[in-house]
This record gives sequence, structure tokens and C-alpha cells, in this order.
Amino acid sequence: MEKPLAGKVALVTGAGRGLGRAFAERLAAMGCDIAVHGMRENGPSEYGEGTTLTDVAKQIGEQFGVRTVRILGDLTVNADVEHVVKTAQQELGPIHVLVHNAGGDVAAGGGKPNPNDAVMVKEIDVKAVLDRNLLSTILICQQTARGMMERKAGRVITISSIAAFKGSENSVIYSTAKAAVVEYTRCLAVQMRPYNVTVNSLAPGDTRTGRFLGTRQVPGDRMVSEGTLDRIALVDEVARVVDFFAGPLGDFVTGQVLRVDGGGQCWPA
Repeated sequence: MEKPLAGKVALVTGAGRGLGRAFAERLAAMGCDIAVHGMRENGPSEYGEGTTLTDVAKQIGEQFGVRTVRILGDLTVNADVEHVVKTAQQELGPIHVLVHNAGGDVAAGGGKPNPNDAVMVKEIDVKAVLDRNLLSTILICQQTARGMMERKAGRVITISSIAAFKGSENSVIYSTAKAAVVEYTRCLAVQMRPYNVTVNSLAPGDTRTGRFLGTRQVPGDRMVSEGTLDRIALVDEVARVVDFFAGPLGDFVTGQVLRVDGGGQCWPA
């Protein structure tokens, strides 16, 4: 059981840096061969978390002794989605695990819509945020789930956000997109039950990725790593949840959304 997913193939989208790379590394440690997807070859360097997507794939393969393939593609374009899935299957084999991490609150053309609210955000930014988060989820899940249905085996893990449950006045569009991802995940779980495919969502809170730390002012007292849960999560504290959803402990768990935020959304009565 040291490598419970040995011989399986995982496709991780947005895997060049941050949580995406951490998800890929966790699955590789469990024995999965990894299809490392990114939108841009130099994406890992944008916040100082690496150099190129090619190098990330190579490093994961060497560190964990698994096969990897690097795949570029815009997951808001159906032809690119087909290319990503087809390439992963041709190079590594049938996909057993999909972790759809690509998305976020940055617009497809670069930059972060500001303010990302219900009144002032521009139409082009509304479309970018919705496409990057909701449309990409639908397209990649459609393409990947078909093969899982035929084989009657598979795990789908979408990455949503705590913003889906309690947004703020300056993240209305992003929160709306992630709330839709949660609902899509639950509906897909119902559809995939007869085919032995689990579908769940991981909803992170604030996490110490390069992009998060590089785009926000973070109070020093929230940067501690122990002694309190009222802090910014370490990347591995979020990423390790994938072990549960993708591994043997998740065999009979589907249609669930797990918030990983140190209890920031407990909402006591």
C-alpha cells in the first residue's frame, strides 16, 4: 500500500505551479503516472515557483520514478481540451484520476479583474473568469469522464473554493463561477454513480502559493505554521486531501465538497 495507485494515470490541470504542482506530486508519490497540463510553457516562472512546464514534468518524473508528459492547452477551447486528453491517453494510457485545478481569479488574457464585483467588472473579465473556472470544468470533465464510463472506474476531483459558499463584495464573479463548479460537480457525481466513478470537489481557503503571496498583503500573524488554525494554509495541508479522494479511502465517497480552510467557515449557530 505504499503506492496504492501504481499503474494508474492522473491528469492534473494547471499543474505547473502552486497547488496544481502539489497535487501532481502527491499523486506521483502514490504511484500515478502524471500528465502535467499548463496553459503556458513559462507559467511556473511567473511567481517564482519554477522555470518551465517541461522542467516541472521532468522533475516530478525523476523525483517519484513515474512517467510524465507535459501538455499545453487552453481548457476554455474544446479543441484544446480534446488534444490534452488525447495526448495524455496516447502517451501514458487511460486516465484513472482527473484533478481539475486550472482556473482561478485571473483573466484568460492575464491580469486580475479589479474590482471583481457585481457592478463594475468589465464584460470581458466576467467572461474570462466564468470561462476559466466553469466552462473549463465542464469541458475537461466531459472529455475525461467518457473513458471512465466505458471502463467503469475513475476519480474526478474538481478544485472549487470556499468563495463558493461565502463570497465577498469584491469577488462576486469568481464566487459565482466557483459555486457553479460545486453544483456541476454534484450533478456529475449523480450521473457517474452507475459507472463506479467518484466525483468530488476540494474547496481551498487562503493557501501559501507563490501567486497568493505575490499578489496580496498578508498579515504576519497569519503566516505562522502551528499553534492556531487561524492562519494561511501550507500548500501541502491542502494538497494531501487529494490522497483521500483519489486513493482507497475514497472508494465509496462521491458528490462531496470538502472545505480545507482551518474551519474559517464553521458558521456556528
